[in-house]
Amino acid sequence: MDSTPAAPAPSLGSPTTRLEGREKVTGRARYAAEYALPDRAYAWPVPATVPRGRVTAVDTAGALALPGVLAVLTPSDAPRLGACDDPTLRVLQDPEVPHRGWYVALAVAETPEAARAAAAAVRVRYADEPHDGVLHTDHPAAYTPEQANGGYPAHREKGDAAAAFAAAPVRVDCAYAVPPLHNHPMEPHAATAHWDADSGTLTVYDSSQGSGLVRSTLADLFDLPADRVTVVSEHVGGAFGCKGTPRPHVVLAVMAARHTGRPVTLALPRRHLAAVVGHRAPTLHRVRLGARTDGTLTALAHEVTTHTSRVREFVEQAAVPARVMYAAPDLLTTHRVVPLDVPTPSWMRAPGECPGMYALESAMDELACALGIDPVELRVRNEPDAEPDSGHPFSSRHLVECLREGAARFDWAAHRTPRRDGPLLIGTGVASATYPVYVAPSAARAHALPDGTYLVQTNATDLGTGARTVLAKIAADALGVALDRVTVEIGHSALPQGAVAGGSTGTASWGWAVHDACTSLLALLARRSGPIPEAGVSVPADTTASAKQKSPYARHAFGAHFAEVQADTVTGEVRVRRLLGVFAAGRILNPLTARSQFVGGMVMGLGMALTEHSTVDPVFGGFVENDLASYHVPAHADVPDIEVHWLDEHDKHLNPVGGKGIGEIGIVGTAAAIGNAFHHATGRRIRELPLTPDRVLAALG
Repeated sequence: MDSTPAAPAPSLGSPTTRLEGREKVTGRARYAAEYALPDRAYAWPVPATVPRGRVTAVDTAGALALPGVLAVLTPSDAPRLGACDDPTLRVLQDPEVPHRGWYVALAVAETPEAARAAAAAVRVRYADEPHDGVLHTDHPAAYTPEQANGGYPAHREKGDAAAAFAAAPVRVDCAYAVPPLHNHPMEPHAATAHWDADSGTLTVYDSSQGSGLVRSTLADLFDLPADRVTVVSEHVGGAFGCKGTPRPHVVLAVMAARHTGRPVTLALPRRHLAAVVGHRAPTLHRVRLGARTDGTLTALAHEVTTHTSRVREFVEQAAVPARVMYAAPDLLTTHRVVPLDVPTPSWMRAPGECPGMYALESAMDELACALGIDPVELRVRNEPDAEPDSGHPFSSRHLVECLREGAARFDWAAHRTPRRDGPLLIGTGVASATYPVYVAPSAARAHALPDGTYLVQTNATDLGTGARTVLAKIAADALGVALDRVTVEIGHSALPQGAVAGGSTGTASWGWAVHDACTSLLALLARRSGPIPEAGVSVPADTTASAKQKSPYARHAFGAHFAEVQADTVTGEVRVRRLLGVFAAGRILNPLTARSQFVGGMVMGLGMALTEHSTVDPVFGGFVENDLASYHVPAHADVPDIEVHWLDEHDKHLNPVGGKGIGEIGIVGTAAAIGNAFHHATGRRIRELPLTPDRVLAALG
C-alpha cells in the first residue's frame, strides 16, 4: 500500500471545522433520548418532597389506573441492585430520604406524557426527620477530611504561615464566598436502555462523559459480566462535569427496561438536575497574605469550608491552587467540610481551581491596593522558581509572559485610572489562571484499509469540545496523510478503552494512544510488501505504562484574564465591556475549537461573577433556583466580544502531542478579574458572588 499522502497533510495547529458539524446541524446526530427502538416506553421519576426522612407508604393505584401506564416502581418492589462504590446510584433500594429531590418512585408508560402524568399521580407519605442545609464556617459538624477531590491531601503546611503572617509588614485577611453553582448542559441527562432477553445482554445509550465507566458500573449493579453490557455515548450535548460518572437516570432506565421487558427512555426534566446530578459545592474562603513593602509575599494561607451530603463525601479542593501559584516561603492550605442534608456535590468545570482562584486572585488584588503596587507587577514579583508546595520544577510556566502579553493587548497601563460616564462607573481588573495537567491511561487501534483510508478507534467522548476532530488531526499528522483519509470512531464501550472526558485530559490521554497506534501502524506498513488485505491491517496501542509514570515535573497550564466593567449607580447592574484571556496551555492543536473552549470557559466565569447562584431552602430543603428562569446563565446580551490569545508553548515533558488541555482553564480567574475591575471602578469590594444589583446598590450606599 502507498502510505504517502494524497494531499498535503494537515498541520496540527491549523484551524479545522468539526467533522460531525453537518450531522449536528441537520439533526442526523443522535443523542441518548433519540434512539427510537421498537416498542419503546418512557419513564419519569418521582422526587421526594421532604428535606429528610423516610418513605412510609406509596400509593400507586391512581397512577396505574391512567391510560398507557405500564408500571410504577417503588422502594418496596424495584429490582435489587448489587454493590456499588457510589451510594447516589442505589436508587429505590430503601425508604430513606437523605435530601429533597431524592427519587422515591418511577413511573413507566407508553408515552412521555403518560409517564409524567403517572408520576404526578403517585402519592407518597413520609416520616419527616430534622434537617440542616445551612453552611457556615463555625458549624459544629465541620471536620478536616483526609483528602479533597482529586486525591489531594486536605491539609498542607510549609513553615509557619500564621507566625509569618503576624510578622509581615503588610497584611490582608479576607473572607470570600462562592454560592452553589449548577452545570446546566444544553442536553439534560438522558438514557435509553434495552435488555435482549434472548442473549441476556444490555444495551444503553447514555448522555455520559465516559461510556466505559457507565458500562462497568451497570455490570456491577445488575450483576452482569461486563462483556454483556454495551454503552453508547456517541453524541453528548454538554456536561461540564455533571456527567463525569454514572447518574441515577441511567440506573432507573435500566431498572425500568428490565421490569417491563421493553426498551425504556428516561430524560430528566431540567428542574430535577440540581438535586440528582451534582453541583459545585458552596465554598467559604479565608485568605491571608503577608508581604514586605516591596510586595514580596512572606506568608500565604488559604482555608476553605465547604459542604457535602450525608450520602457521599465530596470535598471541593478549592485551596489546592494556592499550592501552585506564588512564591511564599510559609504556606498553609486546608479544607474543612460540613455534612448536610443536601444533594451530593460533584465536579463542575475546573473544580477546585475555579472557586479557589476567585478567592486567591481577589486577595492578591486587595494586597496590590494595600501596597500601592500595580496588580500585574505584584504577580510578577512573586513568580516562583519551582512549584511552592512540592518543590518540583515546572515542566513549563509562562504566567509572566501571559500577564505581559495580556497587559499589552489590553492597553492595561492606559486604563488604570477609573472613570465615570454619567451614572456608569468604569474600571479594569486582572487575575491569573492555572489548571493542572492530567493524563489518564487510554488505548486505541489504528487500521489501514485497502482503499487507502484509515480507521482510528478509541472510546473517547466528544461533549461538544471537538474531540473527534482533534483526534482525526492527530492521526492524520502521525500517518502523514490528508485529513479526509481518516475516519474516527468514538463513544462506544466496545472500542479500545478511553479515559473519561474530564479534567481537561481528553487530548492528552486519547491523543497519546491515537498517536502511538498510528505511528506503529505506519512503521508496520513500511516493513510490509504487497497490497493491504481486504480485512485491513491493524495495530493497537495502550498508554497505561507510559501515562502512569510519575513525572519529576510540576505540570500546569497558566493564563491571565483582563476585564473592563461598568457599574450602574442607578440600577446596580454590572456589565462586562471587555474581556481578554491569554493562555499558555501547551500546543494548540486546532485553533478553531480551542478558541471555542477558551471563550466558553470565560463566559461561564462571567456568569459566575454576575448572575449565577443557587441557595438551599433552609425550611423546605433543596435548591430554590432549579430552572433557567431562576438560575440565570449568561445569554447573548450579557456577553461582550471576548478576545482570546495563546502563547506558542512547547513543553517537551508532557506527551507526544504536546497538549495540556484547555477545556477548563478559561473559567479559572475570570470571576476574580471581573470582581477586581468592579472594585477598581467603584472603590467598593464585594466579597460574595455574584455581583447582583442588590449587593451592588448596598455596597455603593
